[in-house]
Parts: sequence; structure tokens; C-alpha cells
Amino acid sequence: MMDQQHPYLLKRLERLNTIGVALSAERDNKRLLETILLGAQEITNADGGTLYTITDDKHLKFEIMRNKTLALAMGGTTGKEIPFLPIPLYLDDGRPNLTTVAAYATVNDKTVNIENAYSAQNFDFTGTRKFDEKTGYHSQSFLTIPMKNHESEVIGVLQLINAIDIDTHEIIPFSQANQSLVESLASQAAVAMTNQNLIEGLKGLFEAFIELMAEAIDQKSPYTGGHCRRVPELTLMLAQAAIDAKEGPLKDFTLNEKEFYELKIAGWLHDCGKVTTPESVMDKPTKLSGIFDRIDLVDQRFELLKKQAECDILKKQVEALKSGQVQDVAKLDSELLAFNQQCDEDREFLRKSNFGSESMTDEDQQRVINIAANQLVNANGNSRPFLSENEVYNLNITRGTLTKEEREIINNHIVVTIHMLDSLPYPNGLKRVPEYACGHHERMDGRGYPKGLTREQMSVPARVMGIADIFEALTSKDRPYKKAKTLSESLYILGKMKVDHHIDPDLFDIFVREKVYLRYAQQFLEPEQIDEVDESKIPGYQP
Repeated sequence: MMDQQHPYLLKRLERLNTIGVALSAERDNKRLLETILLGAQEITNADGGTLYTITDDKHLKFEIMRNKTLALAMGGTTGKEIPFLPIPLYLDDGRPNLTTVAAYATVNDKTVNIENAYSAQNFDFTGTRKFDEKTGYHSQSFLTIPMKNHESEVIGVLQLINAIDIDTHEIIPFSQANQSLVESLASQAAVAMTNQNLIEGLKGLFEAFIELMAEAIDQKSPYTGGHCRRVPELTLMLAQAAIDAKEGPLKDFTLNEKEFYELKIAGWLHDCGKVTTPESVMDKPTKLSGIFDRIDLVDQRFELLKKQAECDILKKQVEALKSGQVQDVAKLDSELLAFNQQCDEDREFLRKSNFGSESMTDEDQQRVINIAANQLVNANGNSRPFLSENEVYNLNITRGTLTKEEREIINNHIVVTIHMLDSLPYPNGLKRVPEYACGHHERMDGRGYPKGLTREQMSVPARVMGIADIFEALTSKDRPYKKAKTLSESLYILGKMKVDHHIDPDLFDIFVREKVYLRYAQQFLEPEQIDEVDESKIPGYQP
């Protein structure tokens, strides 16, 4: 008899080893649990089984249920919810639940092998009998084994039902040999589950830290914090559209699950260097902003300039009256009125110029210089220019609100990002995060920064992020220096960037053709921004 069983036992041992190898390689938690239960059923020839995990509130949660006779498969990857409530490990009065087999095995850290549930005296099988009455099944032999991690803590329970004799197909008790094999499997399974939990825990901590970084930037600057959260979303939308492309230059582009996750992490980290950017620069809403907006001081100077002009006119009028030149009094009144009107117009012009625009003309810049030439008399009686050199320099910023020096400070965030990301010890699956994250300010023609990379030197994911970064900025409603643009306005500007070799042309075509812009808009933009888009009017795009 032993000789006949020996080949079968050897086969089961080999199968146990194969299952152990599979457990160590599995990274999906649901498939891992299924492998554990199905492996245990296979080596014991059990008809059914259940796998439980322990919840934080000390209950046994049904994770996987299988039964061959009833063709029952619930939990795990099946997508079918198990309709049974978790089993409490402790009663309401705090005493351990010793009447339920699975709970008993857990709290006592002890394997329970029952030959016949209908004759067992120490456990409550009322629920099992009701299940049998309802289904016509006969639950007889039970093998319940706690699964312990490396710290000898029970983290789950494996329960098998009805061992089937290979020759007679009758229900038989679970043998000691089978019990030993399943205990060995349970030990390997617990290690695999612990490793999986540790991996998921570290992954969760890593992602939480990244999101915390974005939140820190959000708290530092309410104007750009939303950017850090929206760019990853738009990046993944466009990347998926490129993956799904069935035609065109990117029809063969693909990313596996790990590479897609890598791009997601890069999206979250793409602006992490902004934690070092001064708020006075990052949040500069107007050209004359620093500690405060100096435009109010300019307003006061205009009032002083008008008062000084009024005093000069009054002096001249007194002199005219003394010399009998009465007609000059009215003429001087007209001059004062004209001067005051000019001051009011110049003040409104400077207030408008103080807000960053898409461009400031040469004529506008010259007008600022002319206004600055007005002279104010200080308390010591000395004359000084109406505007300081620094104020003229700031007011004559061609685009936006930042001077060349301030823009360099802003641009430096990508250099800081590179230094930060390059210093991290990445696992193999995340080694391209710095490349993806740090390429969103490069241009296809090599005129971007910080490295001046060309399109051929950049990966597709890095080029994806460039478009996502720009489009989010164009449509953002939380920037202090501009109004949020509509879809049609933003796509027009983005199209001009394609024509100007700023962004990737193939990805831009997918962005428009697959209406990635619209999906993003419906999720993140205000209703008034989502206007009708005539794709035929987008520069560089052929519908």
C-alpha cells in the first residue's frame, strides 16, 4: 500500500514545491489568494475550500470560496462578492469565539481536523447544515489551518472541505500526510501574503509621500498646487490614447503595467523642485508685485504729480494776475485740466500694463519710459524720476509678470527637480522616472531647457508630459496673472506650438483626434471654459 502511495505522495510534494514557487512570484493579491486555496485543494483533492483574512477589527473576512460539486466560485478574481458576513474572533463580552471552527483555529493558533461535521461536538455547524439543506450539499470532513507570518502572527485561515478519495470518489477524512502538506503550504502562503502586504505597504507609503509633496506645493502656492495634481491625470489620459492608437506613427507605441505606473509616478513628481522656489516669484500676480503690489504707490505719485502741477499753475496764475495778463489765467486752467487728464490716462495705462499679457508692444514700452521721465520733487526739494529703473524694467516685461531673472528662478525648479530625482535609489521599475519627469520643458527643436534635448533624444512618455504640462497651464483657472482660457483658445495656442516645433506633432494629433482635451475638460474645467471647438481652425491640425 505504501509503495502504491509513494509515487502519489512524491507527486504531491513536487506539486507543493511548484505552488510555492508560484506564490513567491505572484504580485497580484487576489491571484495570490486564489493560488493558495486552489493549490491546497489540488494537493489534498478537496472538493471545496474557503480562505479568510483577518481584518483590523478582529474579524475573519471571506476572501475566496470554491466548490467543485456546486460549481461555486466567489471572491478573488471572479468579481462575485461573497454574501457572508465576517466571522468575529471575539464575542461581545470579549471572550474568544470558540464555537466557530475558523475562529477557534485563529485564536488558538491551532490546526483543526474534523472527520465528520455532523458528529462533531465542540463546534457550531448550524450555518453549515443550513447551507447543506439549501444546496443539497453534504459538508463532512474539514481541515482548518491558520496561516502565520514571519512574526508568528496569524494573518489568515485556510479551510478545506470534503477530501475525496482518488479511487472511490467517496468523502474521506483529511489524512495526517495531507494535513502536513497543507500546513507546509500555509506556511509558504503566509510568507507570500506577508511579502505582498509589505510590498503594497511600501508602495502605498511611497505614493502617499509623493502626493504629500504635491500637497506641500499646494500649501506653498495655491496658484500652482492644483497643477501638480492635474498634470498626472492628463499625462495618463494622453498616454493611454497613444497606446490605443491603431494607425499613424505611434501605432506600435505601448507601455506595460509597470511602465504605465512609472509614468504616473513621474507625473506626480514632475514639479517637485518647486518646493525651493520663492513664493514671491512663483505667485507673482503682477509686474510690480514683490512684498506688495507697488502699483498703489504709483497711484499716489500720480496724485502728487497732479498736486505739484496744480501748485505750479497757481503760481503762474498769480504772476499773470499781478502783471495784468488775465487771459493767461484761463489758458493755464486748460493746461492743468489737460495735464490731469493725461495723468489719469497714464495711470490707467500703467495699471493695465501691470497685469501680465501675452505681449507688450514697442510703443507701449516707450510710453512707460516717457511716463517715467516725469519729475517729482521730494521733501528736500530735489527732483527724481516718476518711476525708478526697477519699476520701468518690471513694467516693460514683454510677456507675463516675470523679469528675466525671475523667470530663471522659476526655470531653475526643473534643475532642482533633476537633482532631487537623480539622487533617489530607484528600483528597476522606476529608473526612468527622472527622464520622464524632467523633460516637460524641453522642445522638439532643441530650444527648450534645461538640457536642450531634441525630439529624437526624448522618449514618447517624456513628450507626452510636455503637452500635458502646457495644456494644464493654459486652461488653469487658478493662476493669478491670467484668466483661464477656453478649450478653443488653448487648442489654438497649442496648435501654434506644434507648428513652432515646440511640442510633439504626432502626440498633438492624437490629443485632438481622440478628444483627450474634451475628456480632461469635462473632469477638470469650468463649464464656461468648455466652448465649441472647430478642429479645422486649430493651427497645424488636419481633421
